[in-house]
Amino acid sequence: MEPDLFTAAAEERQEKDPTSSPLAVRMRPRTLDEVVGQQHLLKPGSPLRRLVGEGGPGPAGASSVILWGPPGTGKTTLAYVVSKATNKRFVELSAITAGVKEVRAVIDGARRAAGGFGKETVLFLDEIHRFSKAQQDSLLPAVENRWVTLIAATTENPYFSVISPLLSRSLLLTLEPLTDDDIGALLERALMEERGLGGAVTLSDDGRAHLLRIAGGDARRALTALEAAAGAAIDKGEAEITLGTVEETVDRAAVKYDRDGDQHYDVASALIKSIRGSDVDAALHYLARMIEAGEDPRFIARRLMISASEDIGLADPTALPTAVAAAQAVAMIGFPEAALTLSHATIALALAPKSNAATLAIQAAQQDIRNGLAGPVPPHLRDGHYKGAKKLGHAQGYVYPHDVAGGIAAQQYAPDAVHGRRYYEPTRYGAEARYADVVEKVRDRLRGDAK
Repeated sequence: MEPDLFTAAAEERQEKDPTSSPLAVRMRPRTLDEVVGQQHLLKPGSPLRRLVGEGGPGPAGASSVILWGPPGTGKTTLAYVVSKATNKRFVELSAITAGVKEVRAVIDGARRAAGGFGKETVLFLDEIHRFSKAQQDSLLPAVENRWVTLIAATTENPYFSVISPLLSRSLLLTLEPLTDDDIGALLERALMEERGLGGAVTLSDDGRAHLLRIAGGDARRALTALEAAAGAAIDKGEAEITLGTVEETVDRAAVKYDRDGDQHYDVASALIKSIRGSDVDAALHYLARMIEAGEDPRFIARRLMISASEDIGLADPTALPTAVAAAQAVAMIGFPEAALTLSHATIALALAPKSNAATLAIQAAQQDIRNGLAGPVPPHLRDGHYKGAKKLGHAQGYVYPHDVAGGIAAQQYAPDAVHGRRYYEPTRYGAEARYADVVEKVRDRLRGDAK
């Protein structure tokens, strides 16, 4: 028996006893129009619309697609909708349990179905990033010759986890994290619809807010938590799911944090000021508050990158590369693993030697510009490559530093208006102590004072 996404027996059992399936399964959309979020992928004529047969006949067939997005954003749901709506043969494989043998069996079945019955096959391959290169290679002939139309799902960056030939033969569709409005709509639907909780309980405003926070854009997590909280409320004979009930069932305290209000900025400010003050424990506390409240990890990573330049600078030249690497990693992996990366960067920045010399330097230079201290570029520094530049005196008298011993020529670089002004005043903290020694020697050489 070939693997189906949902077998007939399971569907029959669910129809007789809806509660035999988890709430998140029962509330899966049955059509593309019921899908919440991802509207950028569901416009008329989109690849997903064509997969369910809405494109109509024509020479352009449905394309294979790779669905890339965080957990709980609807990858499996979209595959389920296609399985219910399409009149094509639908087969599911999971890269966790399947191998080349299973892939070849599906392909052989697809060729027989196409040749014998004119039936096209859609193959849903979950977690394709777990397939090795050889296993992914086995899909290529079928996708290229359109023996199967592939729907592959992955939570990892496909540019790193999917082989290039398969990427080039498929359309990459990126799923976005669901918004609080999207998750809220799903919760209301689950509370009221008969296939959900059928109005058995209501949900308090603070309980709803907490569910949105712990969901973090993950619909499955939100519905799983709602089902657990609803069961606890019903067991206690309560008609409303309160914040306390939600906290008891999901074992996660509500964090007083409004991502769109003052708390958002207050906690972010406290994180940066704790890093600036080298209090690593306080910094980790505020980082944890932001993570537990469902803050966007990319926002946190951006703040850390700013902190690395604003408060550390050249006292630890590795601080900014660490923060940038953390931001790139966060964008690739997302929560929950991104918490480890953010912790790594926060600890490194908090314990790094501090200097705001780079910050003060650019601020002072900008202030001079705003005050009108600009002036013309010295003639010997101007571009001398075009015809007529020499007659204007451009680039004349310029000393090429590489021709001078030590690589520093005694000549004026700044305009007259700011010649001799000092913007960068390095500290003696950390690695910046070396720059403090270097900059004084360089300034002496530029003035012609050094021997």
